[in-house]
Amino acid sequence: MDAPHPQGEAAAGWVTVEEWSGSSASALSRTAVLTASDSSLTSRRFGSRWGRIGGRMLGAFVPEGFPGSVTPDYVPFQTWDTLQGLSTYIRAMLSTQALLGAIGVGEQSATIIGATFQWFLRDLTGMLGGILFTFYQGSNLDSNAKMWRLVADFMNDLGMLMDLLSPLFPSSLIVIMCLGSLSRSFTGVASGATRAALTQHFALANNAADISAKEGSQETLATMTGMGLGMLLAHITRGHALSVWASFLSLTVFHMYANYKAVESLSLTTLNCERASILLQYFKECSEGWRLQKQDPTMKTTTTFCWIRKAVFTFSSTSRQPQLMF
Repeated sequence: MDAPHPQGEAAAGWVTVEEWSGSSASALSRTAVLTASDSSLTSRRFGSRWGRIGGRMLGAFVPEGFPGSVTPDYVPFQTWDTLQGLSTYIRAMLSTQALLGAIGVGEQSATIIGATFQWFLRDLTGMLGGILFTFYQGSNLDSNAKMWRLVADFMNDLGMLMDLLSPLFPSSLIVIMCLGSLSRSFTGVASGATRAALTQHFALANNAADISAKEGSQETLATMTGMGLGMLLAHITRGHALSVWASFLSLTVFHMYANYKAVESLSLTTLNCERASILLQYFKECSEGWRLQKQDPTMKTTTTFCWIRKAVFTFSSTSRQPQLMF
């Protein structure tokens, strides 16, 4: 920006350029000042070098304008979600090791075509299961994001358990492999769909794409860390079945707890049938509002307006999800 020199017109012409960091959704902070004149060029940066490096690294994992560009429940949810993902990737190394041993990796009697066919059936079952699950439950994932988030991770735990059990039942190996793949196919569909709904919830500055991209960076970091820790744990517990099971079950319990805490930290602003029922029950018991029903002559539907503690919700007979008006 241009500014008059403090010593008046007699001074040589000069220009000052300031660099600010932030966005419209967060407070701006000055990061650098560049001053140029006829005979000199000076620059000044604010903050320490390590602080600037840390800020740039943090920018790869959090949305622009953080924390003002996301809802308050973003940080606790992402913290618990990252921890549960970390435990998942650690356990994945144990279950994959068991599964590869079950199909004959490392044994001279095993054939390449046999292992390939078993893996093909496993993947095929998972693909078909994902299609069927989407067909029957795809339209319910948005309105019940919390429930399906828990269901997805429970099915993932079940799939990993199947893989870990596969060496114990060689005669039923294909059946166990297919059941495990089927469980994980439900996880992929439900987790991806509910994640999209939660991303829209977190976005306060129309930055859903940015939040989704940064969530991918966070998951990649958790994946790499989990794979490294999983390899170390698999090496330590190799040949000790009791240690493998103890580690797997302990991590599974922590995984379920972290998922519960992640879902519990969410404060969704939309209503589904269950939350609307709780709201109406509260309205009925406390009588802190009024209701007015009117007939819509164009749509021929009944709309109910409920006022509760300065919030108005509409409930239409043609809509399964009541909406917050103001």
